[in-house]
Amino acid sequence: MCALAEKPDDEADRLRDADRLRALETRLSERRAERRPSRGGEHISQANMAWRMVTELVAGLVIGFGIGFGLDYLTGLRPVFMVVFVLLGLAAGIKTMIRTANEIGRTPGRPGDDKDE
Repeated sequence: MCALAEKPDDEADRLRDADRLRALETRLSERRAERRPSRGGEHISQANMAWRMVTELVAGLVIGFGIGFGLDYLTGLRPVFMVVFVLLGLAAGIKTMIRTANEIGRTPGRPGDDKDE
């Protein structure tokens, strides 16, 4: 008695599995063909957005520092207005960065993209 002999059902199962595997490979190759190759322009655009966010944060801090330092100079209260306006500038810069980050995640042409979240 040979234990390694294949049964007729096993051959049918193997053929069915082979057909399913071919169909899967066909679907996968179609999906790969549909995918667009990544472009370097998208990477550059994301880098530009990142620099924009950093610049917005630094600008908020610098403007807050300038206003606070100027008010401190005029009133004679040295650290008070500078600290307050640097914190306000930081908050404004962070708010602007969040708004920019929301712009990055949006898909052009999607409804509701024109309003701030």
